Parts: sequence; C-alpha cells; structure tokens
Amino acid sequence: MNYLDNIIKPKQANQNTLVVFGSILVLISFLDVVILSVFDVNLTGSSKGISFFLPLLLGFIGMYYIRFDHTNFPLINRFNKSLNIDWLNSIFTLLSIFFLLKFVPLILNWLIFDANFIGTAKEDCTGGGACWVFINVWLKRFVYGLYPDSETWRINLAFILLFVIIGASYLAKPKFKKYIILFLLFVFPFIGLSLISGDVGGLVYVETNVWGGLALTLIVSIFAIIFCFPIGVMLAMGRRSELPVVKYFSVGFIELWRGVPLITVLFMAANMFPLFLPEDVFLDKLIRCIIGIILFEAAYMAEVVRGGLQSLPKGQYEAAKSLGMGYWRMHLFVILPQALKIVIPGIANTFIALFKDTPLIFIVGLLELLGMIDLAKTNPKWLGFATEGYVFAALVYFIFCYSMSRYSQKLEKKLSTER
Repeated sequence: MNYLDNIIKPKQANQNTLVVFGSILVLISFLDVVILSVFDVNLTGSSKGISFFLPLLLGFIGMYYIRFDHTNFPLINRFNKSLNIDWLNSIFTLLSIFFLLKFVPLILNWLIFDANFIGTAKEDCTGGGACWVFINVWLKRFVYGLYPDSETWRINLAFILLFVIIGASYLAKPKFKKYIILFLLFVFPFIGLSLISGDVGGLVYVETNVWGGLALTLIVSIFAIIFCFPIGVMLAMGRRSELPVVKYFSVGFIELWRGVPLITVLFMAANMFPLFLPEDVFLDKLIRCIIGIILFEAAYMAEVVRGGLQSLPKGQYEAAKSLGMGYWRMHLFVILPQALKIVIPGIANTFIALFKDTPLIFIVGLLELLGMIDLAKTNPKWLGFATEGYVFAALVYFIFCYSMSRYSQKLEKKLSTER
C-alpha cells in the first residue's frame, strides 16, 4: 500500500526512481508518435481513432512523475523550469511536441526527401514531393522579371554598388561616414535608377513595365525606405511644432494617409493621378506608385518617431536651450539621436511592414516577386505548381525580414546605454 501511495503521490525520497520511470514514459510517448508519423505503425496498439490519446496520456503521466523542484539530472531541471511547471503547462508542451513530431517529418518529406530538384520540364517531377524544377526553370524571371536577359548585368551592378556603399559606411572613419550616408540617400538612388532604366551613357532604355521579380521588390522597398524615413521624422517634428500652420498640416497629412488603405493609394497613383497632370507632363507609373508608398509609410513612421520624441523628459530640451542651441541644432544633436535610439524596434517594424506591402503593386500591373510567381503558375506548361512558388516567396521574404529584424536588434544593443 505504501509503495502504491508513493507511485500515485511522488515523494522526494523516491525521486530518482520516479524521474527515470517518468522519463521512460515520456520517451515512449514521443517514440510512438514518431513511428506512427513515419511508418504508420502504432507502438502502443491503440485504435486509429484514438491513436494520439494513449501516447498523450503516457506523456502526461511521465511529466507528472518528473516534476520535482530539483532533481539530480540538470537536463530534467531545465525542462521542468521552462516546459513542465504545472499540469496545464505540461499539456501544452506535449501537444506542441506531438504536433511537431507528427507534421515535421511530413513537411521534410515534401520539401526535401521526396522532392525533385533536377530537370527542365514538368515531366521531370515524378516524386510525391515538391517540384523545385519549377523554381529552377523560372528562377531568372523570379529575380529579374521580364527585364531583357542581355541587360540584367545592370541590375546586378546597381545592387553591387549599393552593397559597396553600405559596406564603406561601416568601415569609414566617423568624419567621412556622414558624407557617405548623404551620398547614399541623395545621390545613389538617381545613379541606380539611371543605370537600371538606361537611356544615359549609351545604355539601352528599358521600360519599367518589364521590370519585375525580386529586383523590383527591392527597388521599391529601398526607395521607399530611404525617403519615407526623413519625411516621417519631419512630420513627427511638425506635429509637435508650436507653429499652428505646421502643426495642423502635419496632423492632417498623417491622419489622411493613415486613414486610407494602401491598395486605394496605389490605385489612385496608377490610374487617377495622371488625370490631374498637365498634358505635356508624364510621370512613370512605377514612380507614381513609389511616391504613394513613400507618403503612406511616412505617416506611420511619423507616429513611431513622435512616440520617441514624447518619451524624452523636458529637461533634455531645457538643457539644450541652456547651451544656446537653436531649434534645429537642438533636435539634430540632442533630441533626435536619443528619440530615434528609443524607437529602433518601431522603425524596424515599419520597414519590415513596408517590405511586405510591396506585393500590392501587383494590382496595378507591376510584376514584382509574387506577381511573377502568379504569372508562372498560369503558364500551361507549369500548371499545378503554385505551392512551390509561394513557398519560395515565403522563404525569400523571411530571409529579408529576419535580416532586418536581427540588424535592428544588434543596433539597439549597440546603442543601448543601460548597464
């Protein structure tokens, strides 16, 4: 009777025995799920309708027996502190692990083990997994869109120059860094645009309606990021201005653009805005859409920056004024550096949202990455491979967004003054 009581109600005296017993039950439950997922064989012998119930029950009992405040097993201690605090935590932990053990093997089989990687046509996809031949065949279009193959070197050169300038801004001495940043913000965009569009220096002119793919996504994102940030900062300062005209103009601008969906902005920029231009004035559709995105995102950026400005104590303003600083010097050298440091996460969040909003230009006929995937999936020779295209796009977007997120975290840590 005492032995049964110890089993039902774990006691510290039997800790090692119960921890080993509970660990075995947990491992059996996990192993059962893995074997069921991979080989469709049920280790515990339960019927198919309740194939997960018995492993879940065994796992829950096992986690109950290993739940001690402190054991002689460091791994068990870490597991208990993070994933096995109480019975509710145990259930969610088991369900999460079971979900991963059930579906991760299936996903890996589709992505890798049963997938086809080599070939040039739809007929080469003979397995039950993903057909990455589709991505391989269309990769050039996914990257460059309908841009002429003989001229893609211009896009490559433009982005290489961009990365070289960014690298130089990191390596340069502080006294040269500001000039490199000014060049990047106000000179390079026009150099890159001229290089890609052509019609200068003997380069063949390439119309923007054939720009597309990932290159177009990056072009729109880079231009929008470069210009929406300073506009947003100016609007944030304007909204806090003591001049009524400046303040109410900034408030009206921000609220107007925040109250209109981006799809509406793009539609107006592409189709309605040309109607208000003089007959002898032409502004390319891509430029109009980029301007629309810049103004739209600048409104959100302004509110992010305003949050940083409002978080600073009045003493910072008073200290700057006591040193004889005027309005612009005070904001440039004292207020903005502190405010922007505080709102780095918000700024990064806005940039990431901007990057993910670029596929909306597809509705006005500009074929960025997702637009090219939609074009490829409707090709009669490649029907039925939309999933592979969207998985590829998701991976690309994740890489860029995660990179921006990690860089913002690194920058936030570098500029942090907390100890």
